[in-house]
Amino acid sequence: MQQVSWGGGFVKRSMSRVSLALAAMLLGLLPLRAGAGTLDDARARGAVRCGVSGDLPGFSSAEEAGGWKGLDIAFCRAIAAAIFADPARVEFVPLAADEAFEALRARRIDVLARNTPLTFAADAGAGINFAGVLFYDGQVFLVPRTLGISSALELSGATVCVQKETGSEPNVATFFRSKGLPHETIVLETTEEMLQAYEIGRCNVVSAASSRLNGLRLRLAKPDDHLVLPEVISKEPLGPAVRQGDDQWFDIVKWTLFALIEGEELHLTRANVDQMKQSSDPRIRRFLGSEEALGGQLGLDDGWAYQIVKQVGNYGEIFEADLGQDSPLKIARGINDLWNADGLHYAPPFR
Repeated sequence: MQQVSWGGGFVKRSMSRVSLALAAMLLGLLPLRAGAGTLDDARARGAVRCGVSGDLPGFSSAEEAGGWKGLDIAFCRAIAAAIFADPARVEFVPLAADEAFEALRARRIDVLARNTPLTFAADAGAGINFAGVLFYDGQVFLVPRTLGISSALELSGATVCVQKETGSEPNVATFFRSKGLPHETIVLETTEEMLQAYEIGRCNVVSAASSRLNGLRLRLAKPDDHLVLPEVISKEPLGPAVRQGDDQWFDIVKWTLFALIEGEELHLTRANVDQMKQSSDPRIRRFLGSEEALGGQLGLDDGWAYQIVKQVGNYGEIFEADLGQDSPLKIARGINDLWNADGLHYAPPFR
C-alpha cells in the first residue's frame, strides 16, 4: 500500500480536486434550492399568494361586497382547491404592470395571474416560466360610434391613446406603418389617465388587448356609445407565470390549467362531478382520482382535479361566468373554445 504524506503535493492535488467536485455539486444544486419550496410555503402560510391586476372587469376586480371576481381570480382559486380543497384560501395581491415580474421573482407572490402576455422576452429573459395560456387575446381598437367607422382600416389620421409598459405602443406603430396610415400616439402612465384622455377628446381611439378594452369600455359614462373594432392586430396569449427553478410548483400551476380544460372536455361540471365519480369511463376515473391516482406525482391528494371542478368549475363554466354570456362583457368563446369546438384550448392526456 502506498504511503502518503499529509504535506505532500499528491494529497494537496487530490484535496483540490475533491473540493472542486464538491463545489460543482453545490453550485448545481443552488438553482433548485433557491426556487424550491413554493408548495411548502403556501401550505405553511395556509393560502396561495396570487398576483393580479385588481382593476380589470372580467379578469380580476374587487366587488362591492369585498369579494373578488374574474377569470384570473377563478384560476387562482382553482390552485387553492387543488392544494387545500378550499378555493377561498387565496391572498390576492394587486400589482401594476411594471412591478408584476419583480414581485414574482422577489417571492412576494407564488403565482402571477395578471392577464400577462406570454412573449419570448417575458418567458426567456425575465426569470419566470409561463405555465400555459389561460386566454387567447389580441390587441384591438375602441372608438366612439359617432366616428361612423366599422374597421381599423378607416383610422387614417387617428390619435391613439395607449398605456405605458403594456406593449400596446409598438403594436400600434406596426399596424399603422404596415397599412400606410398616418397617426399620432399618446402614451399615458395609467389606465385612468388613458380613459380620461379618451373621454375628453384628447385622443379619438384607444388601443389595448381585447381583454382590457372590453372591460374598460364598461367604465365609460355611456358604454354603448363606443365600439370595439373587429381587427385584431397582435397575438397576446395571456397565462399564469411562476418563478424559474421550482419544477414541482410549475407542474402544479400548469396541470391546474389543464384540469380546467380537461374537465370541460369530459363534460364534468360543478353540478354533476359527484355523480360522475361513478362513471365507468377510464378517462374520467383517472381524472377524478378513482383509479391510477395521479396526485402524488404533484405532491397533492389524489382528488386534486375533482376538487378543482367541484369547487370552481371547468374552464367553460368560469369563462361564461366571468367573460361570456353570463357576464356583463358577453365575449364570445371564439378561439378560447376547446380544440374540438374550433378553438385553441387543448389539454394533454391525464395518464
